[in-house]
Amino acid sequence: MDFLNAIVAIANYILVPGIAYGSQLALGALGVTLIYGILRFSNFAHGDTMAFGAMMTILVTWAMQSVGISFGPLPTALLALPFGILGTMGLVLLTDRMVYRFYREQKAKPVILVIVSMGVMFIMNGLVRFIIGPNGQKFADGERYIISARDFKAMTGLSEGLSIRTTQGITLVTAIIVVALLFWFLNRTRTGKSMRAYSDNEDLALLSGINPERVVMYTWLIVAALATIAGTLYGLDKSFKPFVYFQLLLPIFASAIVGGLGNPLGAIAGGFIIAFSEVTITYAWKKVLKYLLPEQFEPTTLVQLLSTDYKFAVSFAILLIVLLFRPTGLFRGKSI
Repeated sequence: MDFLNAIVAIANYILVPGIAYGSQLALGALGVTLIYGILRFSNFAHGDTMAFGAMMTILVTWAMQSVGISFGPLPTALLALPFGILGTMGLVLLTDRMVYRFYREQKAKPVILVIVSMGVMFIMNGLVRFIIGPNGQKFADGERYIISARDFKAMTGLSEGLSIRTTQGITLVTAIIVVALLFWFLNRTRTGKSMRAYSDNEDLALLSGINPERVVMYTWLIVAALATIAGTLYGLDKSFKPFVYFQLLLPIFASAIVGGLGNPLGAIAGGFIIAFSEVTITYAWKKVLKYLLPEQFEPTTLVQLLSTDYKFAVSFAILLIVLLFRPTGLFRGKSI
């Protein structure tokens, strides 16, 4: 029984949160890797694009809730999500037309575009905080749990409970659907193939008659959708706070680089590697070890390698190690 309790504790505090967090990071990293692979620069405004998309979804959610629209046991935010995606698409297309297009036409070096994206990042961050405020916003409604710890204990008779929140289940299902649609689009549609061709060899793609501005537009539209979905799922699972999305930029970039920047499959793998690394290293293992070790060897401390306050340091350390020893990432993306 003690062994089963240990397994349940690991599932409850590491496996389930790690899968949900990894799905959110993977969706965020996909947006970063698409921008890098197709538009040739690292978009530092991606975290705040996620914040803007989540904010738009929250505002529409509140409007729906105020007139009595709900989605039954599921969060109303899922109904508001398409409107949030449309709003974010409008913003990124406007930003591209007003800012990035000028530097693209000037054939500016990638480092210039990185600096420009940092300016866009600060403007977006200020815009989001101005509209919705700097404080945390709760917008999740519907059923809170798929299964609660109390129900699990009653069903199994174990002393350790497993709880799976509705938002965690929605995150995983949504991520699977979005990733499947993205890979189908990139591999099966004419536009997706032209985007891949443009990414592999820009000059050859132009000679083949591919319209670069059309490729850029579709890239931004896809990135806006990914950012809004990732931002909304993160806000539902945790809570929405504008500055947190700025901090999320580090694990998102770490996910993209660890997997291989410019490689969509690598972005997904990197997201889960970073998520499970953060969750595992910052988890207090005392409870699990108490079940597994004899009583005389039970730990008196938390057995926690790092406090949760330093979880982003884990991403940074992994990022440094990968950049030092394998700069192309696990799936051999484009060298940084």
